[in-house]
Amino acid sequence: MKQDSLRNAAYTVDCEDYVHVIKFNPFDSGDACSLIAYGGNNYVVVGMCRFQEEDAEVEGIQYKTLRTFHHGIRVDAIAWSPESRLDALPPQIRFCTAASDKKLRLFTSDLHDRNEYKTFDGHSDYVNDLVFAPREGQEIASVSDDHTCRVWDLEGNEKACFVLRSPGMSVCWHPEEAFKLMVAEKNGTIQFYDLITQQAILSLDCEQTPLMSADWCLKNTLKIGAVAGSDWLIWDISHSSPFLLVLQL
Repeated sequence: MKQDSLRNAAYTVDCEDYVHVIKFNPFDSGDACSLIAYGGNNYVVVGMCRFQEEDAEVEGIQYKTLRTFHHGIRVDAIAWSPESRLDALPPQIRFCTAASDKKLRLFTSDLHDRNEYKTFDGHSDYVNDLVFAPREGQEIASVSDDHTCRVWDLEGNEKACFVLRSPGMSVCWHPEEAFKLMVAEKNGTIQFYDLITQQAILSLDCEQTPLMSADWCLKNTLKIGAVAGSDWLIWDISHSSPFLLVLQL
């Protein structure tokens, strides 16, 4: 890893091929480092970053590749499992990808001899986002251009399917709201679903299109953000009429 001033980046990592998607592990891996995965045309690389803020002996940042996984097709999205642990014996790495063939692939590895993957079929169009259940990691939710949000178990069995009115662009599963899913659609609608009743319980409207991305604030479950049209929108859903802040990009 080297310092890079030409691109206004602190550091760069040389890659053998195009990188289409990159994802930090949002969960505690049991180590001071941060797990990171990036995907290209045929592979997923899993590595770890160690930052000066986490380890005083580090000058700036250190990066180490842990394993390269053959994928065989372009990677469009990556989600980390909370079961990924570096302090376990043996360690476990688990993540799921969405690919250009409309399938999900679940990878599990101990970074040594055990390297497994399973393929999930069901979506009929491109998958735009996916996420693990944030507590136990035993389920995966995905959204697609086929106007559905689907929930799977780790064997690839479909546990629920929510029919959308437009392509699903983002899906979020908050660790403090384990029985709710947030699904953002390209038509500017953000829906919250109760996973017990499998019913919509709250809806937000961007009032403009296309919605390209949305997120659920990790530190505050009452804050929702989205990018739609040429604006960045933020909601506070603590009020009966959700407050909306619009920032022009």
